[in-house]
Amino acid sequence: MRHLLFLLLAFTGWLYARPREARPVLLPLPQRIVYTSERFVLDSVRLEGDAGLAPWREWLRGLGVRTGRTERARVVRLELADSLPGVAAGEPEAYVLRIGADSLLATATTPTGLFRALQTVRQLTAGDASGRWVAGCRVTDWPAFRLRGFMHDVGRAFIPLDELKREIDLLSRFKINLFHWHLTENQAWRLESRLYPQLNDSAAMTRQPGRYYTLDEARELARFCRSRHVLLLPEIDMPGHSAAFERAFGCPMQSARGERILRGLVAEACAALDVPYLHIGTDEAAFTDSGFVPRMAAYVRSLGRKVVSWNPGWHYRPGEVDMTQLWSYRGRAQAGIPALNCRFHYANHYDVFADLVALYSSRVYGAATGSADLAGAVLAFWNDRRMDGTARILAENNFYASMLALAERTWRGGGWGYFDAGATLLRDTVSERFRAFRDFEDRLLQLKRREFAGLPFPYVRQSQVRWRVTDPFPNGGDLSRSFPPEERADTAYAYGGRTYRTHTVSGAGVYLRHVWGTLVPGLFAHPQENHTAYAATWVYSPTEREAGLVLEFQNYSRSESDLPPLAGTWDYKGSRAWLNGEEISPPRWTATHRVRSNEMLLGNENWTARPPVPVRLRRGWNRLLLKLPVGRFQTPEVRLVKWMFTAVFVTPDGRDALGGIVYSDTPPRP
Repeated sequence: MRHLLFLLLAFTGWLYARPREARPVLLPLPQRIVYTSERFVLDSVRLEGDAGLAPWREWLRGLGVRTGRTERARVVRLELADSLPGVAAGEPEAYVLRIGADSLLATATTPTGLFRALQTVRQLTAGDASGRWVAGCRVTDWPAFRLRGFMHDVGRAFIPLDELKREIDLLSRFKINLFHWHLTENQAWRLESRLYPQLNDSAAMTRQPGRYYTLDEARELARFCRSRHVLLLPEIDMPGHSAAFERAFGCPMQSARGERILRGLVAEACAALDVPYLHIGTDEAAFTDSGFVPRMAAYVRSLGRKVVSWNPGWHYRPGEVDMTQLWSYRGRAQAGIPALNCRFHYANHYDVFADLVALYSSRVYGAATGSADLAGAVLAFWNDRRMDGTARILAENNFYASMLALAERTWRGGGWGYFDAGATLLRDTVSERFRAFRDFEDRLLQLKRREFAGLPFPYVRQSQVRWRVTDPFPNGGDLSRSFPPEERADTAYAYGGRTYRTHTVSGAGVYLRHVWGTLVPGLFAHPQENHTAYAATWVYSPTEREAGLVLEFQNYSRSESDLPPLAGTWDYKGSRAWLNGEEISPPRWTATHRVRSNEMLLGNENWTARPPVPVRLRRGWNRLLLKLPVGRFQTPEVRLVKWMFTAVFVTPDGRDALGGIVYSDTPPRP
């Protein structure tokens, strides 16, 4: 009887988690919205206004809507005002929408605000066989943080211009307003120089030789960004990460000749790019000339550009730099210098599931809203390891899902804690945080089908997955050692004179210990080496059926030279898995190299690069048991050991989470 009640409640929860198509899918959520019962029908429309009309006209044309000045036409009117009711002064992206049956009025203080309003109207637009309409409502909206963006390291992994434009266009629809273009690296200098063409010669590049952006392409991208109201932030990293520069010229940047050449390159870039900022790097550098950075910062400013620099990097006083970008976990905002947060925002280290929970849940640098000293956040995609193609980069880094999580959090504000406050875990399924994440997940997955169809987007629903994880048993360094959970299922285990409890947690990805160790807490507050834990979930299927299983025990970072697992093993930790008592064999690994190198391509080590494991669920209850040993947290084969697991049942093709099943963290009674 207890399990019948559980199934009823769980199935009700599953139905709740199904996409709800009736209400428009808004992401990010506006600060204030009140729906009405009216609809603004898009048949014959008269577009009026004196600013920002072009993107609205393009939107209407794309829908096939007639525009004109007939008397029967409904009115779309754009207005610029000195201020907006209910919005603090000085919010250039704020807007107000009033949408009724006969009129759609968008009011803002800038054309950028009108462009942001259009993105909300796009999401409010629905239709059927009878036509299209915009849902009636009143919206007052503004961003919590003024900068919200993403960074591509194209120095290490060249991304074609058309692909960059596609990403910028797509993400601008979700109010992302900054693209950080990391153009120079040890591997290659990706911006054309007509003054010094040897810099772009294949001989100066160690990765993807001959691939770079011409100055004309750079101008084109700058124009494209402006058309989407996105700030283009190009970076010329100095004086570190400059091996490509040194190969081309035979001298370091911090030499008299090197600095003279660098000034010419900076002037050439600034002349080509009509942008307000230039990022000068200064991270991970040995400063041999104490005057180099101050001189270069002053020179960039003399060219009419504001200066951005990494933090940690050069040490600035207020007034010496216009913004710092916080990186690693060591970046610290300084009073009087606006900060752009990138701490822990390294998507190249993220897994697909647990880190998305953290990204969505956590506050930006611990703050609910921005300030004069906290400008916003950027999600960084560093690919120190060689990657094979843009689609692979986007899939392995869970690019679009991660960016939508950042888009919501940086526009909406709020959040719970930060990455270093246990934000990767979904624990209490009745908490406000869990409900908020599940609502975000609903909207995310509807957008995956609607806006991102055909694009690399590996994320599937995970909020329905329930686990029971044991306390870790000491294994004495023997990763093959067996413990009681392999023999019986229970909520606690007596072993070796002590009691080992179990913990309930939700989600398809769970860190017992994060890649960044205790800096980002996982399930265990004080994880110890040479221990073994177990995770189990019970899955009810109303019928016998074929399914896929996403399964992973070590997510391979895109910035590590880690070796692939040995044949016949899941990883170097001795991880194992059983479904209904039958062991699940690991894949055949496509990479077999035994020498660590960032120039060795990742194979199918991560689940995003391989098909799901084909499994068969029996009718009724099924038990998935995972054995999770760990030895050392750093090994010769894997530098940063992630004590973790990823598991979720999916459709046989792997495109979606498997529907019609129920997960439980409680062993069913006979």
